[in-house]
Amino acid sequence: MEGRKEQLKSVFYNLLSIAVAAVFWSLFSAWQQSPFFPSIAQIWKAFIGLITVGDIEGIGLFSHIWASLIRIFAGFAAACVLGIPLGLAMGLWPKLYKRTRAIIEPIRFIPPIAWIPMAIVMLVGFSRYAFLIWLGAFFPIFITTLLSVTRVNPLHVNVVKVFGAKRSYIIRKIVIPSVLPDIATGMRVGLGIAWMCIVAAEMIGGEMVGIGRLILKYAELIRMGEIIVGMLIIGVIGFIMNEIFIIIEARIFRWRSEVSID
Repeated sequence: MEGRKEQLKSVFYNLLSIAVAAVFWSLFSAWQQSPFFPSIAQIWKAFIGLITVGDIEGIGLFSHIWASLIRIFAGFAAACVLGIPLGLAMGLWPKLYKRTRAIIEPIRFIPPIAWIPMAIVMLVGFSRYAFLIWLGAFFPIFITTLLSVTRVNPLHVNVVKVFGAKRSYIIRKIVIPSVLPDIATGMRVGLGIAWMCIVAAEMIGGEMVGIGRLILKYAELIRMGEIIVGMLIIGVIGFIMNEIFIIIEARIFRWRSEVSID
């Protein structure tokens, strides 16, 4: 009962914060009286227009959303498939990381947008999107996995060693269950960065569909209402996906007090 009340209270305060932000936006827009700072009514009109009519090329808003979601999932899935096993391997065999960090660490600090010229030259079509999104999501997942292995409680490992457990058993029964919550956190961070990379990824793609492409179309026309609609859609979808991740974490890792949906 107490938890239910806290959830309702949280929903109320979140709705209140949205209402306060909307009021401030409206006041600032009325004060500015600028075509480059649209009112909420103008943003809503742009949103309805994109749904009912489509963009300047007649492409519907939901087509843009679907195309971006497919690209996000492809790049994010590739980051998980490579980042998690590689992080586990380098965490379990630290010498492997120490002997390759001179390559890994400099690449980690190169922003995905810096890879755009290379992606244009070397990749075509869907692979361009997936590559840039993968770059953004990979390192948070990889580094979180790597560090989580080093934080496994040595007491748990030593206890099973006393009973003659083999290394493979320790990895399966102790290490992997211990690091899964941290890996999930790294995946959430990686997913957020993947969404940040969508505009850069779709900027170089040959197709004219995608939320990032939608924003760029209207940026060329300086139509701020549609631009803000695109930005808000990215934010809202990212927020929903993050909330789903949190709920799944809370259900799977109930034994971890650190993971909470409060």
